[in-house]
Amino acid sequence: QVQLVESGGGLVQAGGSLRLSCAASGCTLDTYAMGWFRQAPGKEREFVAGMHWSGGDTRYADSVKGRFTTSRDNTKITVYLQMNSLTPEDTAVYYCAARQWGVAAFNDKEYDYWGQGTQVTVSS
Repeated sequence: QVQLVESGGGLVQAGGSLRLSCAASGCTLDTYAMGWFRQAPGKEREFVAGMHWSGGDTRYADSVKGRFTTSRDNTKITVYLQMNSLTPEDTAVYYCAARQWGVAAFNDKEYDYWGQGTQVTVSS
């Protein structure tokens, strides 16, 4: 059973940066494709970024491409989402998710494990 815990959310001004962390307990993430999703009030959850189980083949939503970067640390326990040049449109609850093997899927239904979410609020 994979348990994921996100951290790093908070309040930031437009143009600022945040780094979200997603830590696994009970296992390492080296056989899991990882995804980052977000859900703003009144909107559906959407794909933000993801990584192939091997740690390569990262994918990004067009809305964050060039601003956000996902990575995994060498211990294979924590994945990160570095968010730069934040705008108020990035305000949402951010979730990390895991699915064993495979690529980072765009569809949230393809993930088996989810963190509890962390709030990111960007003020104008």
